[in-house]
Amino acid sequence: MEYVIETIDLCKSYNLGDTSVEILKNINLKIKKGAFYSIMGPSGSGKSTLLYLLGGLDKPTEGSIKINGKELAAMKDEEESKMRRNDIGFVFQFYNLIPNLDVEENIMLPILLDGKKLKDYREDLDEILEIVGLSERRKHTPRELSGGQQQRVAIARALINKPDIIFADEPIGNLDSKTGIEIMKLLQEINLKQGKTIVQVTHSREAAEYGTDLIMVRDGCICENR
Repeated sequence: MEYVIETIDLCKSYNLGDTSVEILKNINLKIKKGAFYSIMGPSGSGKSTLLYLLGGLDKPTEGSIKINGKELAAMKDEEESKMRRNDIGFVFQFYNLIPNLDVEENIMLPILLDGKKLKDYREDLDEILEIVGLSERRKHTPRELSGGQQQRVAIARALINKPDIIFADEPIGNLDSKTGIEIMKLLQEINLKQGKTIVQVTHSREAAEYGTDLIMVRDGCICENR
């Protein structure tokens, strides 16, 4: 079985004055290629911190993380930044779109920031717009879109560099239940049809059921992994 992410004795703590607060304790995980993982747990359990560590947005206090067999701690800053831009994509609860850019421009922003030629990605853009159902909205700005449509733009932006892994932090946390179901079905479709490995953090048991695997986190430890 091929694993795209592995952690060994992963720990994270923060110093508050003279006190060290443990957020994660000895996390050992193996994320299967092409699976759809849902990380659940009560508020303060450390689940979002775990997601940020896996995605290289935060650094562990102890332990190691490997993505596609490469040790994150051994990467130089430039190599790690390139990995984050090309090997993984992020979807956040509040979309993080640029208000004065239209749908196309928001989606293509990672290409622009990576110094690549936009014309080389036009076909990819058309395909991704079709996948997320926004072909007719490509020239609209975020203020002209609903919350669900904005999240679809964010998902499209995460896909444009053709990453192996998509990390999603509460992707439906800012949406109504009907729209949330539509977004979860879209993520499930991307997982099944494109073979993307997806790791999401969610409070919703219903959202978690769209995944293939469940990780439960409590008090900084994994209490269930199935």
